[in-house]
Amino acid sequence: MLIDAEEYQRILGDELRKLRRSRGWTRKELNQHLQSEISLQTLATYELGTRQCSVVRLVELCVAMDELPQDLLAKVHRRVFVDEPGRVRVDLRKVVADASAELLPLRRWAEGRLRQVGEHGAGEIALDLPALERMAELCGLPTVDLIARLRRYVSR
Repeated sequence: MLIDAEEYQRILGDELRKLRRSRGWTRKELNQHLQSEISLQTLATYELGTRQCSVVRLVELCVAMDELPQDLLAKVHRRVFVDEPGRVRVDLRKVVADASAELLPLRRWAEGRLRQVGEHGAGEIALDLPALERMAELCGLPTVDLIARLRRYVSR
């Protein structure tokens, strides 16, 4: 399984921001609960996912916000890996909206699936590796490339 480090870091930052906001804290208020000095700019870059956070710093942030680090990371993993090993969850409506010529076979398939489930049906589907390999073949793309592109269509 490939890990997109930038995506992981961005989602980790998003979860840190959600956690802080759920406490009703500003970054300044969070900073007052930390045991070490961190600039507000550094906190902002963690939340934006533009700066890597060390494990020790992550634990410090979690402790300050009364969150177990493993619980925060579980939220991140669910978003990054969609909680289904070996599968990629895709929002079919986002696939249909993509106008890329090479994804035309996938877009047609997604349109058909959406017609089957109806307007109010599930617009998401979890694709396993054999399905992904077949779709990649139809699109003329390496499977790894298709998976990377499909990650953009994950519902969050």
